[in-house]
Amino acid sequence: MSKIKSVFICQQCGYESLKWMGKCPGCNAWNTMSEEVKENKPSVNILNKSSSMPKSIKEIKSGEQERYDTGISELNRVLGGGLVKGSLTLISGDPGIGKSTLLLQTANNMANKYGKVLYVSGEESEEQIKMRGDRLGAISHNLFVISETNLEIIESHIHDMKPVFVIIDSIQTVYKSNITSAPGSVSQVRECSNDIMRIGKNNNISFFIVAHVTKQGELAGPRVLEHMVDSVLTFEGERTEEFRILRTMKNRFGTTSEIGVFEMKQEGLVQVYDPSKMFLEETSYNQEGSIVIGIMEGSRPILVELQALVSETNAYMPRRTSVGIDTARLNLIMAVLEKKLKIPFYKSDVYVNVVGGLSIQGTLADLGLALALISSAKSKELQLEKLLCMGEVGLTGEIRPVASCEKLVNEAQKMGFKNILLPSRNVEKLKFPGINLIGVSSLKEAINKIF
Repeated sequence: MSKIKSVFICQQCGYESLKWMGKCPGCNAWNTMSEEVKENKPSVNILNKSSSMPKSIKEIKSGEQERYDTGISELNRVLGGGLVKGSLTLISGDPGIGKSTLLLQTANNMANKYGKVLYVSGEESEEQIKMRGDRLGAISHNLFVISETNLEIIESHIHDMKPVFVIIDSIQTVYKSNITSAPGSVSQVRECSNDIMRIGKNNNISFFIVAHVTKQGELAGPRVLEHMVDSVLTFEGERTEEFRILRTMKNRFGTTSEIGVFEMKQEGLVQVYDPSKMFLEETSYNQEGSIVIGIMEGSRPILVELQALVSETNAYMPRRTSVGIDTARLNLIMAVLEKKLKIPFYKSDVYVNVVGGLSIQGTLADLGLALALISSAKSKELQLEKLLCMGEVGLTGEIRPVASCEKLVNEAQKMGFKNILLPSRNVEKLKFPGINLIGVSSLKEAINKIF
């Protein structure tokens, strides 16, 4: 027989203890342990129940996963080519960022193309979803909506309807009646996610699960939730801004480096097929502290404006503020400029911003960041018209070669750029008539050619 016992579980990391503790030993957080009732089921002799046998990897048949077309090419790109049948995808983002809007548009497209789709909402009424659907034009006859939080009832509806696609909005509101803890607790989220995964895999139904985020922007709930699902997507951007970026953090069926770009309008989220044009729409070239850089997001080249402001201050601790650039990378570039070029930053506030809300990963923006800082610190404008920069800066001040340079130069040519500053070793392998490719091997050489 099963036994019921009371345990204390950390609501942040899922650490379990038989007694209450003020500080969780697992994550060192204070006052996160809460009492929950846990049912221990008797162990089953796996050897008597299982008929599976180990197989040689050569004997196992392999095949491409069948995918659904979501009707949104930017979402298909992030998912690796479409939504895999029977997959479990987790999507998160700040409140009001557009998660429900994107999912309702996706649900409508799939309902028109593949059959029945079920939208389960635990946070909104059916009337509220209908109002959004009218605004977005998402009124397919095959799109079914229900406001429900009991997982047993949801499962019975799925069994009766047999939909091809199900959306759970959100996992923090769903609960199982046999678990005594409140909805959104570690136990509820873990058990409900397990059941949803079982339903999806057994019936070959694709699921989209919406998850809340913490104040720090991370996924709320137990970390095991991210390990259970097949894909993890995050929606980035500011609610006051028009543009949204969909980024994949985990994908068992594709790459994790692709992004999707959307623009929020009255009729919903509109896809942006040419991000470079969007990010450079309001750019004023040859401005002090401003420069255009080339970066890669997966297989997509993107050109974006980088701005820097260096302002003298009498404060004991100067400010270092960066939006879209890793602060550690900013400090590294400033240290190189101070050591190799004798440019002082110790008595200046430094602000860096990537226009458009894009967060830059990697080292492709190093050279552009260094030149923007120098331009603002020395109050000098760039001399070359329509200039694009790319390159990695080493600790000795050298400019190191970068990957995918040909794609970025090709994108710059389409956008009308005439001068491109890039590492010398990259220039040797490129041939682009009509574009002035300027190769540099150090920061000093770059400054001499630009200012």
